[in-house]
Amino acid sequence: MRYLDFELSEGDDGITTLDAMASTPAARHADVLAEAAAVLAWCRREFPHTEGPVEEGQDWDHELLVSQEDGGWHTVTLTLTGSARFVDAFLAAFGEPLG
Repeated sequence: MRYLDFELSEGDDGITTLDAMASTPAARHADVLAEAAAVLAWCRREFPHTEGPVEEGQDWDHELLVSQEDGGWHTVTLTLTGSARFVDAFLAAFGEPLG
């Protein structure tokens, strides 16, 4: 990945969170959105019918936030929550995250 660096944190409830954020000038905003879309496409392809609240037994869920900052900068935040099997597959596909 070029823009999104994921950080991993594990909750006491067995749910793992992968957070990534990228802040770029407007000229790179589409690139970041494309990268986030590629990650979500992988999630949906590899775990096609298990998107939803992990605490309710699903394998993964996400939140994608996009904002525009002063000076024309754009911030994209992608948060994934996942079961152990989802996180293992994610790490195999995308490598070890920070943290």
